[in-house]
Amino acid sequence: MRVSRRILTAVVRIGQQFDAGRGVHQRLSQVGLTERNLDAVFLTHLHSDHVVGFPDLWLTGWLTTRRDRPLKLFGPPGAARMMDHLKQAFEVDIRVRIDEANTPPAGAEVQATDIQEGVIYDRNGVKVTAIKVDHRSIPAFGYRIDYAGHSVVLSGDTQVSANLIELAQCTDLLIHEVFDATEELVKQNPTLAKVVLLHTTARQAGEVFQRVRPKLAVYSHIVLLGFSVADLVTRTRVSYSGPLVVGEDLMRFVVGGSITISRP
Repeated sequence: MRVSRRILTAVVRIGQQFDAGRGVHQRLSQVGLTERNLDAVFLTHLHSDHVVGFPDLWLTGWLTTRRDRPLKLFGPPGAARMMDHLKQAFEVDIRVRIDEANTPPAGAEVQATDIQEGVIYDRNGVKVTAIKVDHRSIPAFGYRIDYAGHSVVLSGDTQVSANLIELAQCTDLLIHEVFDATEELVKQNPTLAKVVLLHTTARQAGEVFQRVRPKLAVYSHIVLLGFSVADLVTRTRVSYSGPLVVGEDLMRFVVGGSITISRP
């Protein structure tokens, strides 16, 4: 059984979007939000499944909402260069939209910044801290978002990261990836064995949750090979007994004195 789910990891009420995988524009529309609300987009790393939806988020959002200000983009080294090439790739489209649809030129601009670890955004009470994580050969970050005395931490793609564990302490909500496969499948497939090492298994994630002790732990970026969702929870419970939710598309969390969860 293969399960792959991506939570729409967006702190949209205060204008930030984290990662831009497939369908992000449609997902925002489904929950009644538009890219006009966005102030900044943060990328955890530059693997295609985390960035392939960005052109749609950027350009369709600009066209449909007539966004009239540049979109800020923060990401690991290479993000600014990627954005330069995307501007070239969509040069004809951008020119036509401006000339024929009278779409505001400023909305087509993206101010891209290659980041390092530390506080990278601090505006209107929202502080975003980039957390260096370990996704082997590709530079990768998790993020901690602090706002109004509460916090959310997103792991991004990573194997077990001591750095993430340290910087996620006292967080309200920890959203962590998981990639797990049966021993039989791993033994049969040398490539899969390598991929598993890029990620965090359910047992390992349970240990992470136990060390962080968030008010709520949530699974996202869920890939299970040979396991069911029930198996995922069972394997996590070997080392973690705290609050746990397996994420679903369009699931929403409201973080305050308590954490309210709503499903589509």
